[in-house]
Amino acid sequence: MSRAEELWERLVRAALRRERFGMGSVGHPAGGIAGYVPSSLNNRDIDTILRVADEIQDEEPNVARILCEHAYSLAQNLDPNSEGRGVLQFKTGLMSVIKQKLAKREVGTIDRSQDVARLLEFYRLYREKNNVDKLREEEMMLRESGVFSGNLGELERKTLKRKRVFGTLRVLGMVLEQLTEEIPAELKRVIESDAAMTEDLIAYNIIPFPLDAPTITNATVSFPEVRAAVLALKHYRSLPKLPSDFSIPETRSPDLMDFLHYVFGFQKDNVSNQREHVVLLLANEQSRHGIPEEPEPKLDEAAVQKVFLKSLDNYIKWCNYLCIQPVWSSLEAVSKEKKVLFVSLYFLIWGEAANIRFLPECLCYIFHHMAREMDEALRQQIAQPANSCSKDGVVSFLDQVITPLYDVVAAEAANNENGRAPHSAWRNYDDFNEYFWSLHCFDLSWPWRKTSFFQKPEPRSKNPLKLGGGQHRGKTSFVEHRTFFHLYHSFHRLWIFLVMMFQGLTIIAFNNGHLNAKTLREVLSLGPTFVVMKFTESVLDVIMMYGAYSTTRRLAVSRIFLRFIWFGVASVVVSFLYVRALQEESKPNSNSVVFRLYLIVIGIYGGIHFFISFLMRIPACHRLTELCDQFSLIRFIKWMRQERYYVGRGMYERTTDFIKYMIFWLIILSGKFAFAYFFQIKPLVKPTRTVIAMDNIEYSWHDFVSRNNHNALTVVSLWAPVIAMYLLDIYIFYTVLSAVWGFLLGARDRLGEIRSLDAVQKLFEEFPEAFMKRLHPVRASASSSSEVVEKSKFDAARFSPFWNEIIKNLREEDYLTNFEMELLFMPKNTGKLPLVQWPLFLLASKIFLAKDIAAESRDSQDELWERISRDEYMKYAVQECYYALRYILTAILEAEGRTWVERIYEGIEASITKKTISDDFQLNKLQLVISRVTALLGILNQAEKPEHEKGAVKAVQDLYDVVRHDVLAIYLREHSDQWQSILKARTEGRLFAKLNWPRDPELKAQVKRLYSLLTIKDSASNVPKNLEARRRLEFFTNSLFMDMPPARPVQEMLSFSVFTPYYSEIVLYSMNELLKKNEDGISILFYLQKIYPDEWKNFLARIGRDENAAETELYDSPSDILELRFWASYRGQTLARTVRGMMYYRKALMLQTYLERENAGDTEAALSRLETTDTQGYELSPEARARADLKFTYVVTCQIYGRQKEEQKPEATDIALLMQRNEALRVAFIDVVETLKDGKVHTEYYSKLVKADINGKDKEIYAIKLPGDPKLGEGKPENQNHAIVFTRGNAVQTIDMNQDNYFEEALKVRNLLEEFDRDHGIRPPTILGVREHVFTGSVSSLASFMSNQESSFVTLGQRVLATPLKVRMHYGHPDVFDRVFHITRGGISKASRIINISEDIYAGFNSTLRQGNITHHEYIQVGKGRDVGLNQIALFEGKVAGGNGEQVLSRDVYRLGQLFDFFRMMSFYFTTVGFYFCTMLTVLTIYIFLYGRAYLALSGVGETMQERARIMDNAALEAALNTQFLFQIGIFSAVPMVLGFILEQGFLRAIVSFITMQLQLCTVFFTFSLGTRTHYFGRTILHGGARYQATGRGFVVRHIKFSENYRLYSRSHFVKGLEVVLLLVVYLAYGYNDSALSYILLSISSWFMALSWLFAPYLFNPSGFEWQKIVEDFRDWTNWLFYRGGIGVKGEESWEAWWDEEMAHIRTMRGRIFETILSLRFFLFQYGIVYKLNVQGTNTSLTVYGFSWVVLAVLIILFKVFTFSQKMSVNFQLLLRFIQGVSFMIAIAGVAVAVALTDLSIPDIFASILAFVPTGWGILSIAAAWKPLVKKTGLWKSVRSMARLYDAGMGMIIFVPVAFFSWFPFVSTFQTRLMFNQAFSRGLEISLILAGNNPNTGL
Repeated sequence: MSRAEELWERLVRAALRRERFGMGSVGHPAGGIAGYVPSSLNNRDIDTILRVADEIQDEEPNVARILCEHAYSLAQNLDPNSEGRGVLQFKTGLMSVIKQKLAKREVGTIDRSQDVARLLEFYRLYREKNNVDKLREEEMMLRESGVFSGNLGELERKTLKRKRVFGTLRVLGMVLEQLTEEIPAELKRVIESDAAMTEDLIAYNIIPFPLDAPTITNATVSFPEVRAAVLALKHYRSLPKLPSDFSIPETRSPDLMDFLHYVFGFQKDNVSNQREHVVLLLANEQSRHGIPEEPEPKLDEAAVQKVFLKSLDNYIKWCNYLCIQPVWSSLEAVSKEKKVLFVSLYFLIWGEAANIRFLPECLCYIFHHMAREMDEALRQQIAQPANSCSKDGVVSFLDQVITPLYDVVAAEAANNENGRAPHSAWRNYDDFNEYFWSLHCFDLSWPWRKTSFFQKPEPRSKNPLKLGGGQHRGKTSFVEHRTFFHLYHSFHRLWIFLVMMFQGLTIIAFNNGHLNAKTLREVLSLGPTFVVMKFTESVLDVIMMYGAYSTTRRLAVSRIFLRFIWFGVASVVVSFLYVRALQEESKPNSNSVVFRLYLIVIGIYGGIHFFISFLMRIPACHRLTELCDQFSLIRFIKWMRQERYYVGRGMYERTTDFIKYMIFWLIILSGKFAFAYFFQIKPLVKPTRTVIAMDNIEYSWHDFVSRNNHNALTVVSLWAPVIAMYLLDIYIFYTVLSAVWGFLLGARDRLGEIRSLDAVQKLFEEFPEAFMKRLHPVRASASSSSEVVEKSKFDAARFSPFWNEIIKNLREEDYLTNFEMELLFMPKNTGKLPLVQWPLFLLASKIFLAKDIAAESRDSQDELWERISRDEYMKYAVQECYYALRYILTAILEAEGRTWVERIYEGIEASITKKTISDDFQLNKLQLVISRVTALLGILNQAEKPEHEKGAVKAVQDLYDVVRHDVLAIYLREHSDQWQSILKARTEGRLFAKLNWPRDPELKAQVKRLYSLLTIKDSASNVPKNLEARRRLEFFTNSLFMDMPPARPVQEMLSFSVFTPYYSEIVLYSMNELLKKNEDGISILFYLQKIYPDEWKNFLARIGRDENAAETELYDSPSDILELRFWASYRGQTLARTVRGMMYYRKALMLQTYLERENAGDTEAALSRLETTDTQGYELSPEARARADLKFTYVVTCQIYGRQKEEQKPEATDIALLMQRNEALRVAFIDVVETLKDGKVHTEYYSKLVKADINGKDKEIYAIKLPGDPKLGEGKPENQNHAIVFTRGNAVQTIDMNQDNYFEEALKVRNLLEEFDRDHGIRPPTILGVREHVFTGSVSSLASFMSNQESSFVTLGQRVLATPLKVRMHYGHPDVFDRVFHITRGGISKASRIINISEDIYAGFNSTLRQGNITHHEYIQVGKGRDVGLNQIALFEGKVAGGNGEQVLSRDVYRLGQLFDFFRMMSFYFTTVGFYFCTMLTVLTIYIFLYGRAYLALSGVGETMQERARIMDNAALEAALNTQFLFQIGIFSAVPMVLGFILEQGFLRAIVSFITMQLQLCTVFFTFSLGTRTHYFGRTILHGGARYQATGRGFVVRHIKFSENYRLYSRSHFVKGLEVVLLLVVYLAYGYNDSALSYILLSISSWFMALSWLFAPYLFNPSGFEWQKIVEDFRDWTNWLFYRGGIGVKGEESWEAWWDEEMAHIRTMRGRIFETILSLRFFLFQYGIVYKLNVQGTNTSLTVYGFSWVVLAVLIILFKVFTFSQKMSVNFQLLLRFIQGVSFMIAIAGVAVAVALTDLSIPDIFASILAFVPTGWGILSIAAAWKPLVKKTGLWKSVRSMARLYDAGMGMIIFVPVAFFSWFPFVSTFQTRLMFNQAFSRGLEISLILAGNNPNTGL
């Protein structure tokens, strides 16, 4: 166990002991309250003092007491009245600790006057006891002896001891200096000397400043590039001298940062943070340009220039856009020092800007003015505070520059009412930023002039029926109105194109396909269509800008109205001309002047339009466009056509890329329009004509609208589903073609070439060369055959340490057994054998096969060797045995023995040369030789002992005898004298009398290996057995042959950070969580043991436990408990797993640095050095660690870590443990500090960065004060934003906390980063997309569906998006960002409330709009967890769909839709919001079809038409419905998945996988998901209400209660499913189908969808059909349904509270009106069905409908009588019951009389129920929409009672079938097998049996 774990052992043991006895999971560490100092005290010394007191408590309690009392006095001085948060509790606790220390002393008073003397004495004694003077010398000696000595543990212990001792001395010295000034001079010098030795104890992040301080532990400071970068920051001559009272640490000289710090009042920690940031940027850039020469290293001009241009690129573009002069007059005139100064100033502004970082152009404005102020100070050569940052003598950039901006942004954010207010009612981050896109921003002046821009909004009205809000300043350039019209507004070109094509195809179809003059005239009607649709767009422009007119640039507003007038006039003129032309054409002898004029107008307009489109959209013409800009007319036309924004300029691609995606879309459009014409439009022409021609149709209801209009509604009901499919099927064609294209791209990239262990083994000998070529920049060339062998050996020697480290990590992760690890290890290949030694798993059992071939062979030598060589690895095994045995025997034998070996081998080689091996040797006796050699090697493998030596001698003699007597077929005449001497020695017993026992490590390794080769008889073809290990090895080895840029040495690679946001998810499973059982008696630990049985056994072997030992034995060892917790956590979606995975990057970089340290010039020299491939101790190499830290940083931003620490949450303890185990891990968090100002408590917010210290506590590195609460928008991006200042490097990889990484993939990160410098188009990449592997697929069938769906998108889908479509965005993690590009352009996500709910994708939008380029790479992968339960999946999909609904409204989507060329615009649409719109349209198609059929059935039109002409049997409708059905059930959406399977698994495995998924009912799941996406997407656009859903990332093994499922899916699926069922029943009852078959064919897809929506949640619910649980679920559901609730009651407790929550999204007047309109459809049923009743006969008057409402009213009154509130009728119980009884009797009697005396029949009663149920629901929906009004009328309680009845009824409809199937036990068994893999199913049943009659025994 490492030292880090030992330090934690005490705390962990205490915490675990408490867990086991139920006392809570965290307690104070023994001895005090260090680590719990409240942040409001804002003093780092108190914590360190208390830690030292804890440490020396046992050694010197009196000194510990003195330290505690001093800490208390410091706390008292800081907050005497204990008003800060947590201060009183802290002081009380500290006082209690002091009293305990006093109580432990012997009786007697304490003489505190002696405290200083005691401290002085203890200081001396402590130094002597720990031998301080020798500590550093011993550590230095150990380091100088080399970390390769194997004495690594000793070195680590020495280092930790030194750190701890000097840390304690520093605190003791500090307390002494604070307590007294009378310290003896000699001791004072000693204290100062000791303090100087603690440079690595002072909090620093990566680089300790100053660099010239003595250091051994951090080698970073010794790198020339770092020293050069630090020198570049030094205070140079042109800088004014800083005043003497400005404090600078004595240990360093002033630098640029100090000057800026003084002038602008930046925070000290911000300056420290950015000092390191700028130094690392410069140093890493310099390392790519070459290492500067010692002794005075200097930065190259090119390196500084690159950093300068990259960092200020956005500022330069901003200046150019606004046509203003940057702060420098000429870029060439700016000196190197000045460039560094500008970069430093920019990053200091950025580092302290907090939320204003989301406004990148605002930062440009601030920088512009502050740089001018700085220039003025440089010109005057006077260092004085800047006016902009000074007030009342205090200089503070935060208070004077950032806080005023923050206050107005925060006020606007507060006005969004936590996301409930319309987006148009408040200004978001984008609105504020876009204010700086015009010269009006300079009205703000400098220092800030508080203009209307800073005007804070008034609070919004709370009246829900009021349309507007409070007065507010208008938005900027765009308003996010909540409407579906945004889809048309943003993508109008697509809709115009589709409508015009439909119109054109329809005209051609109605002209029977004849292209004559008549057809042509009709086709020219496209002209009016086009201008009218353009006019519609201009109208939307006017409407959509409402709310921004007052603040938008006048020029932009002018453009909108000019376009409105232009298209208004154009639509009138063109339409008028066309109509007049048609009128003239119809006249006899007419001349076609008007028609010709129309043609001329259309021709000119179309020509100009095409010309402008050509110039503006075709990439090759952009230069021509720019040349034409000199003409004002061209500029005006371009401006009229397209608004010019700061973003979105120059969004064109290379011509070759344009041609690729144009061809892609031309193929799709060809197929789509051919299908539309021949299968959708043409077949409907004849039926349409027939319908229009029909008259005298008898309607079965009272008809309002269908008379004298050519049966328009009937035509609509025919065409509507076909039109819906026409709009939808383009996505189907896209899906199919993109899948095929992606498959071909993957095949071209060589994906899936290695997809089995067999392929790994066959190609293994090619791996070293491929690895060296791509991943390891050390190369050797070869020409002759011997050199080829040497080169292969060189490659193998370099490859083997990496391969072995991969295998070792797989073993540490418990994917391999120890034996498998041994088989997979590759020898070092640095020895003397003249061949490459391959891993044993390739050679195992090959010797025995070769022996059998040789023994049985009657062939010649060549034929024998040819047979053996057919198997490459058999040949290698034979060769290795031959050479290895010679090497071993020669090494251990002396004199005659060695001569004998040489003569035998000479004889063999002579026979081989003469090709007489079969004659000269008895090959059938080889088994005897093998057995003797094996015996010898077995002995040599053991320890050196006399008896073993004797045994070895005997074994060699046996071997001699066998060879002499059995194997040699002839007497060897050559060297006869030597043979004679050998024979004589053998006779005399001298031969082999003495052996050289193998002591050399290489020789011992060869003995062990040869022994394994000769003893492993079983084939290792299935090694490793673990599927995950196989998958990882297969992918890694496959990637070696894929196209990737070659790696540069670690020293020259790009630096990068990994960035993980974390809130409060699981960090590390506690034992309570692992052992807690659910109602089935299943714990997480049990579940994991069953799901991963082999990994559990490997884990037990790794910690030295027997696999059959009782689990309770584990719990006795704290270290084993900790290992168990980590083992389980590494199989869940926990932060621990993510941290382990990401820290593999550092491990890989350390190994690569370590192995690159010897860049040998030639192969021989390299091979002669054993240590070049010796990896022992690379993790402790100072240079390797420092280099890795220079290139890699990992920041986890744990937003509420400070609060978690204060509340002593287990998560805080676990995060601290992760920091302790990973020294390079940094944790950023927001610390809330309460301070006293003027007697009032003020809350302050700090962004802090901490790391672990040697005591396992937090060490604060930076604390940067924020202007206020950083969470103004969405939580996750705000969390990322506050911490991004602590990241480093050229790139940043965004990683979620449910991800994983693998060591072998981390080796390729250098290659990935080189993609930034590779040619990927007209612009360099700004985001590198990375492939993901979803690791949760094995948990359940649902998890596998989600995993396969996700894998298909993140591989094949994104592959096509990047190439050829060029529209890949950022879809979350794990993409790698060009860090400097993004942090200077607003960050890696957007954070405005609700509109940016899907925060990640906006980074892609922003990157693309700002001329970025997003690529996708599949040679590297990162693990990803996904939701595994249906409810989790539904919540996640709901969140994503809601986020897409918000994207529809966003300015980013609008601008991309407007600014992309036509083909990229289509790609973008169908892969973002268009996908969700098409999904919704898929569902709407069913509704359109069914409501159309319901209309035809209920009106009687359908029946009439069926009798007159068989119109309904038309191919178009059937084609449309069948296509829709195929799409809906996932056939087309499954195409990418199937092709992905085929590519990466092979054809047969792919087919098996797909069939297995179908048998597991994946179609039901995907259909259910269709409903989820449709509901949340549509509802978000209509009403809003999208929100972040915490889906939970645990293992879903619990049964979900019926009521929980009902609450989640009632409105999204059940109501809609029942509506579809109702429509299908109406269609069945009143339709006009000739046969059941025709009904089934037309309705099967609808029935499938409805049943999937109704029952999927119960089908995929663990134990969903178990009778006992069904009974409990029913009880729980009824309790929930009838619990009335009250104030504070949540929706999961009461139906009433839930119902209110479900209606909360209907907040606006517009929303209420929309909801009302949508609810009107439910009244169709009653209107249609009452006219079909037998009781009304043929009467079609409105009286019948009116009477039905009377009946409904009576029913409602009866319902009210029976549900009259008991509370209101306490005094009228008897009367109430009497009235209810009489009412019931009258109702029954009335129905009986009606049936008997009128035509009312029993079917009529059921039909009436069918009619009244939807009407009631419609009334309920409208009442719920107008809740405030209904409440005023006093009817709300009645409405609520009726709603409860409906929910009870719907619940019963769903519950009864579930309960029915639960009666049959086999259904439950089948369902469990369906959901979980076989091992767990068995485990579940066993668990139930063991639990007996009480399945809840574990609870």
